[in-house]
Amino acid sequence: MSVIVEEEMAKMTNHIIQQPKGRFALLNGRVILPWQVVTGQAVVVEGQKIIGVAGVDSLGAEVEKIDVGGRYVTSGLMDIHVHGALGCTFNEPTPQAFATVTEEHAQHGVTSLLATIATAPLPDLVKCLEFTRQWMSEPHKGAQVLGAHLEGPYFSMAQKGAQDPQNIRTPDDGTPDILLEQHDVLKIMTYAPELPGALALTARLAGLGIVPAAGHSSARDEDVRAAMQAGLRHIIHVWSSQSSTVREGPWRKPGLLEATLVFDGLTVEMIADNKHLPPTLMKLAYKCIGPDRLCLISDATSGAGLPEGARFRLGGMEYEVHDGVGMMFDRSSLAGSATFVNRMAPILVDVVGIPLVEAVRMATRTPARVIGVADRKGSLEAGKDADIAIFDDDFTAWRTMIGGRWAYAATVSYELNSCTKAGKTLTQSRKAAKEFLSVLCAFA
Repeated sequence: MSVIVEEEMAKMTNHIIQQPKGRFALLNGRVILPWQVVTGQAVVVEGQKIIGVAGVDSLGAEVEKIDVGGRYVTSGLMDIHVHGALGCTFNEPTPQAFATVTEEHAQHGVTSLLATIATAPLPDLVKCLEFTRQWMSEPHKGAQVLGAHLEGPYFSMAQKGAQDPQNIRTPDDGTPDILLEQHDVLKIMTYAPELPGALALTARLAGLGIVPAAGHSSARDEDVRAAMQAGLRHIIHVWSSQSSTVREGPWRKPGLLEATLVFDGLTVEMIADNKHLPPTLMKLAYKCIGPDRLCLISDATSGAGLPEGARFRLGGMEYEVHDGVGMMFDRSSLAGSATFVNRMAPILVDVVGIPLVEAVRMATRTPARVIGVADRKGSLEAGKDADIAIFDDDFTAWRTMIGGRWAYAATVSYELNSCTKAGKTLTQSRKAAKEFLSVLCAFA
């Protein structure tokens, strides 16, 4: 589409979004609560908190009323395993990288996340954790960073997936002492529980209030059981980089996958991009684990939001967006997803057959429970943070609210592909177009 820049600027200045003042209510929405979808009810907010869900007739004249046009209203999505977007990752300890990632995910209805850091040289990991702490100490526009998820470096080489093999270690080498100096910023740490020193690491993590998580592992089920006794309680991306049943002579020995599906007391992540797992495996995970222990994660890399064929980096490794997913160049392994978590919800509903309220719960309340913030996030309940996402029928984000303030609003329903000025066409890249629109649609 060609547009006249001056005309569009005049039009779009009329779409500046005013921040709510005082008590306000979101009306005319399909409100997705943890156990049901309700209509004819309003989500009432004041300041940074949700006041509750109330009948429209009960609202006083002093309450500002915002019509959401029949869209879905949900608690803001929470992504506890996400590496990046638009060519940037949390392995880059810079304001530009963190701003790019958090703001892009906010445009997809994500209101909070864990800055997920992949295997890298130890000094780099420490710098990333230190910068995460610094970022969390200041207010920012995008999705709120609740802490770090350290994915590595203690992994099985046989299950490394797309992790950097040059920097994989075992936890008996003394280096956990260095990483755990940053324990206050860590929410989840993922490692292979069968490695030497892993049980001691599990106990230390649990004692520090960090969620011990298993992944990229060649563990047998007895290794998982022993780790659970030491405090293991979470499993990352089911089926991906997990050992499975092997035969030792006449005997079958279950692996991490089977333990993930069978053992109670574990919460589990699933990448539902319809690339990492076919529908049958997603259905199996759902049937075995259920929506209150199975949480939806994007595992989005810096390839999320980039076009087909784009190259991207994660830690010291380079990959490619191929067939809509991150891929190693030799096609030997997937390398994270290129799909945002809001785009996974329709896959759960339409492809896997999961009820909508459960699909949303898997991206809100369940991850909030995993990292211990369900008392203030994860559902539209009185007293919780006013983190709210509003979606169209296809789960395209219409508006995103973080702490009672609009962080994103799709005020312009089309993409600016080119501009015509003085008879000269200026082709805009997707990223440049977004930057252009963000200036014109800046929040008051």
